[in-house]
Amino acid sequence: RLELKLIADVGLVGYPNVGKSTLISTTSNANPEIANYEFTTLTPKLGVVEVGEYNSFVMADIPGIIEGASEGKGLGHRFLRHIERNSILLFLVPADADDIAGQYNILVKELEKYNPEFLDKERLLAISKADMLDDELQAEMSAELKKELPDDVNWMFISSVSGLGLDQL
Repeated sequence: RLELKLIADVGLVGYPNVGKSTLISTTSNANPEIANYEFTTLTPKLGVVEVGEYNSFVMADIPGIIEGASEGKGLGHRFLRHIERNSILLFLVPADADDIAGQYNILVKELEKYNPEFLDKERLLAISKADMLDDELQAEMSAELKKELPDDVNWMFISSVSGLGLDQL
């Protein structure tokens, strides 16, 4: 049996409808379908992100992962294999999520259930849709995240719509 696994430098990991496709469309040459409903992305999409004049990297938009994906819920685990060939995992959780740290932890656990080696990959958490936060709310959320997330988790606020944090990302 021949199995194709996408190779990308950065793999976007998150629940459905958190802004993965919007991020890859604004930072790369990819043109994924973008809509306001879950599971818009049914197959992984690749995009080349240009950094400066002579540097670039490949980003993969992985279909949304939900709790239980490693057991076949949602689109199941058939797309998790594409994460094996990613150097860095960029987790996206929307700023309006009820529990940002909780969603992040669920995603990490789903990846671990599928393949414990995924935890050896470099990880970054991006709080997407942050353009809807004012400075005060962002500071409050930052204080909460410092308490709730492990010390080794690097995170930042981004917005693909307004461009907030994309250069730093």
